[in-house]
Amino acid sequence: MRMPTSVSRRQALVTAAAGLAAWRAAPALAQAGNWPAKTVTVVVPYAAGGGTDIIARTVAQRLQERWGQSVVVDNKAGANGTIGSAFVAEAPPDGYTLLMVVGSHAINPVLMKSLPYETRTAFTPVMLLAQSPTVFVVSSTSPYKNLKDLLAAAQREEIAYGYSEGHTRLTGELARQIAKIKFLGVAYKGGAPIMVDVIGGHLPVGVTSVLTALPHVKAGKLRVIAVAARERMPIFPEAMTFEELGYKGVESSSWYGMFGPAGLSPTVVARLNTDLKAVATDPDLKRQMEGQGATLVLTPPDAFQKFLDQETAKWGRVAKAGGIEAE
Repeated sequence: MRMPTSVSRRQALVTAAAGLAAWRAAPALAQAGNWPAKTVTVVVPYAAGGGTDIIARTVAQRLQERWGQSVVVDNKAGANGTIGSAFVAEAPPDGYTLLMVVGSHAINPVLMKSLPYETRTAFTPVMLLAQSPTVFVVSSTSPYKNLKDLLAAAQREEIAYGYSEGHTRLTGELARQIAKIKFLGVAYKGGAPIMVDVIGGHLPVGVTSVLTALPHVKAGKLRVIAVAARERMPIFPEAMTFEELGYKGVESSSWYGMFGPAGLSPTVVARLNTDLKAVATDPDLKRQMEGQGATLVLTPPDAFQKFLDQETAKWGRVAKAGGIEAE
C-alpha cells in the first residue's frame, strides 16, 4: 500500500536532517582517536580575573602539561555568559573548542526570554568540576552579628540585599520564601559594587560568591553571616546555615562545569573525563579550590546533565513563586 505523500515527504525530511547531522559530525568522529592533535581553546564567557577564569586557567595549564598541546583560555564576556556560550554552541564538535561556565548557565533559560541557543540541546556536558556555596555578607560593623539577628530583623521590617546576576538574585528570593522574611532585592552591575556598598554601610546585605567576598573578609571589612548550604564551611566556621534555624532548603551553589558543542564525540568526552580527574589530584589545584570554599565533585556527563535539569527546574519554581518573569 502506498503511503500518503505528506508522510513520505516528512520521512524524507527526517532522513535528510539525519544525514546532515551525520555529515557534520563525521570529521569530528574521524579525528577523535588522536585528539588532541592541536591547540584546544577553553572559552570562559565572563571577564578575566573572576572565579571561573581562575579555575579555567589553572585547569588549562595542567591539561597542557598532560597533553603536550597548547590549551588557551579565551574570555568572551557579555550578556550573562550567553555571548561566549553561543560561540561554543556554533563551533565544530571536534573537541578543540570547549566551554567553562557557572550556575548562570542553568538559570539563564529561566530569567531570559530569548537566548541565541537552546541550552538543553546546544551543548555536550563534559564534567561538573566543583561547587561552592553562595554566601550572605554584612559589614564588619553591622548590627547583625549572626543569621539569627538578621532573620529576626527581616521578619519585622524590609531589608535590602544586593545581587549582581540571576543566580544571586534567586538565592536571595529563595531565602525570602523559605524564611518568610521581608527581603528586597536590589540589582547591581557586578559583585564588586555590592561589596563597596555593604562595607560603606549603604546596603545591609550582599548575596555573592565566596571568591568575591573572600578578600574583604580577610581584610576585616566584611563578615559572612550565612552560607546557602546544609553544613557550615570550614573557611567561615562562624557563618550559620539557614537549616540550623529550621529553614530547610536554602541551598545554592556556584558551580564550575565544562561543556563542548552538541555532537562532541563520546571518545573525546571520555578522554576529557579521564584527564580532568587526573589533574584534579594536583595539590595546587586542590588548594586553590579549597581556598575559594569549593569542593571538587568531578561529576560525569550523565549525572551532570541530570544536575543541570534539576537546577533549571528548581530556579524556575523559585522565580514563579516570587512572581519573577523572564526579561
